[in-house]
Amino acid sequence: MTRMGYADPTAGRDLLGSRSLCFIFICAFAVVTLVQQILYGKNYVKSGQQFSRLHGDEAGNWSGLNLPDDSPLRPARYGRRRFLEASHGVLEFNSTSCQMLRKEILDVKVLTMVKTSELFERWRNIQVCRWEQNKEETNKFKMSLSQCCNAPSFLFTTKRNTPSGTKLRYEVDTSGVLHISPEIFKMFPDDMPYSRSEFKRCAVIGNGGISRNSKCGKEIDSADFVFRCNIPPISDKYSGDVGSKTDFVTINPSIITERFQKLEKWRKPFYDVLQSYENASVVLPAFYNTRNTDVSFRVKYVLDDFSSPRGVYFFHPQYLLNVQRFWSLQGVRAKRLSSGLMLVTAAMELCEEVHLYGFWAFPMNPAGVFITHHYYDNVKPRPGFHAMPHEIFNFLHMHTRGILHLHTQPCS
Repeated sequence: MTRMGYADPTAGRDLLGSRSLCFIFICAFAVVTLVQQILYGKNYVKSGQQFSRLHGDEAGNWSGLNLPDDSPLRPARYGRRRFLEASHGVLEFNSTSCQMLRKEILDVKVLTMVKTSELFERWRNIQVCRWEQNKEETNKFKMSLSQCCNAPSFLFTTKRNTPSGTKLRYEVDTSGVLHISPEIFKMFPDDMPYSRSEFKRCAVIGNGGISRNSKCGKEIDSADFVFRCNIPPISDKYSGDVGSKTDFVTINPSIITERFQKLEKWRKPFYDVLQSYENASVVLPAFYNTRNTDVSFRVKYVLDDFSSPRGVYFFHPQYLLNVQRFWSLQGVRAKRLSSGLMLVTAAMELCEEVHLYGFWAFPMNPAGVFITHHYYDNVKPRPGFHAMPHEIFNFLHMHTRGILHLHTQPCS
């Protein structure tokens, strides 16, 4: 007689077994996470609304940072670092909170230590702190530049530092030597036209797209001395953002070659472009390599032909070599430093206080909004020639230490 087997109705269902428990656990975790995100979102909006109503020291009540209990800024329940909207320096530079915010940036010793987004967040947070010059840090930096580079004596090639009859070695074409003939010697100024710390407040203007819609023109024009790179446009279309005052402007010889056909034929268009800069001094790297020399000399000849009162100067090649070596030790290793960094370096010796505008090396601004490469176009530089992110990284540190003021927010 065949016996009927008993079939367990729960077989294969794993009731409250391992698979069911795992499924329940995942669902519960998802629900908890969703609730946390909802609560965090409400708290984020609330803290932002509260901060927007605060002024001055009242910002000490804001609670979006992970700070110690004795800090005037205390962490929220779901606290993390957050961008402080419209936070143009409401806290004092040396407050406890600002000291910690500065430390967050200075703890990043090299650019590769953090993701770009994390660096942006730290930079955005420090905007809540008023910038203040640190005299001790600034003087140390100026002293190191004086020892290595000495712009007040060697920024330009002069009759004093390069006598007639001597041989001048090129910056890059080190095998090439230029004999300083009496004709060349006559083009040099007797001595440097600027002295150490001659100007109180200087503005160095980069050409970055971060300047667009910044409304910093009036602030820039109020500076005692203004440096610009590579004859950028400063017409009415742009002056509201970048100003128009210019005391010192560089010209890369490649601009003369490409835009003005080496000045071999029509020279009036070039002269007309320079009229925008009034009587600003024109500076060229004539002795970077042998190709630059004749083109740079032609700039001097053209302005003399038009009886222009503006000075034309040539960077001393040894000065530029020393600047390259100085920044290499700071982690900026590139085939060529940018013109902007060269000007910032010179300004640090010639000015008491240095402010930077239009310097940024990333495709988006600190708030994460995409920007053009220049404020006037989106033409990218030759890849691998400059080390722009590393240059800006050094500026972030110098700003944080109170050595210079890097402006990346719109001006009020």
